[in-house]
Amino acid sequence: MAFTENEPPRKLDVWEIIENSGKKRNRADKVKVLKENVSWALKDVLRGIFDSTIQWNLPTGSPPPYTPSLEHNHPATLNRENRQFKYLVKGGAGDKLPAYKRENIFIAMLEGIHPNDAELVIKVINKEKPEGISKVVVEEAFPGLIKDSEEKPLVHY
Repeated sequence: MAFTENEPPRKLDVWEIIENSGKKRNRADKVKVLKENVSWALKDVLRGIFDSTIQWNLPTGSPPPYTPSLEHNHPATLNRENRQFKYLVKGGAGDKLPAYKRENIFIAMLEGIHPNDAELVIKVINKEKPEGISKVVVEEAFPGLIKDSEEKPLVHY
């Protein structure tokens, strides 16, 4: 099928959005890239990295052995697979699962998504901040996303 002018542009993968935002020179441009490409997966990744209230129910450090998918032929996207995060965070649905099942879910996610997204997910689990994006940028792009930075709520009488 040939490209037509009426065809919508391809939705960027999460790693591409973070990379594009990180390459921008000023904060306003970084925020603009994040806002223009907003998705639940992007928000989940950024909150998983910057929010100290999010604790992962997986071992940190080097990733488990997995076979990354091919760049041009990955069966899933992080935009779809981010739903599996609920099994990987402490206090989520995965608390009831045995550790080996949680790790199998994690490995299946890594093997199904784009290899660069898989590397990003590993960085999220290890709380490694992406290059060029700070907590201030994320808070400006998505106010209220990072829960540990909120001030105490105002008391209403």
